[in-house]
Amino acid sequence: MTGFREHLREQRWDDHRYYHHSLINQSLHFISAATFLVSYVIVWKDPALAALLAWGVAMTTRQSGHFFFEPRGYDTVNDCTHEYKEEVKVGYNLARKVVLMGLWALCPLALMVQPSFFGVFAPHASPAEYFNHLGLMWLVLGLGGLVFRVVQLFIVRDVETGLVWGAKILTDPFNDFVLYHRSPARLVKHCLAWRPAGLR
Repeated sequence: MTGFREHLREQRWDDHRYYHHSLINQSLHFISAATFLVSYVIVWKDPALAALLAWGVAMTTRQSGHFFFEPRGYDTVNDCTHEYKEEVKVGYNLARKVVLMGLWALCPLALMVQPSFFGVFAPHASPAEYFNHLGLMWLVLGLGGLVFRVVQLFIVRDVETGLVWGAKILTDPFNDFVLYHRSPARLVKHCLAWRPAGLR
């Protein structure tokens, strides 16, 4: 267990130092973490609603932070390139995230075109039923994405790396909530202190 915990600590540290330089990204991760924690509570009573929150709010805020606000240039803090970080990324790097988020975006369209989703559901008769089915599809996509990458890591790395990454993903909301809970206030303070060059 000591080795597992140390490996988990290493993966968390690498994720933080490589992919969370931006204060905006950190703030979005705090919002994401809080939303995921709510989803963790309600998933046992309403899994579809939990998945709608997790994908519709938590994942969109989290991934928009990575796609739009995290710097892509040379990382002078860690003395490495963006390309190097993408190559050594244990979990979903940006290329893999494009595929995952593409599948997420296709789910609502697929359910509109094929209301029964090829016989999986009784065709929805109301918006509430549509969103319930969509939530269940997103729940399966999330669990499938997690299991797929864990098994993939078993093959391309080793079993421990896959298990550690899976544990990291499941516990990231707790870790990110603690790690980035001050980021929104710091971001607001930074914005209030900022002045255009001509007004300084």
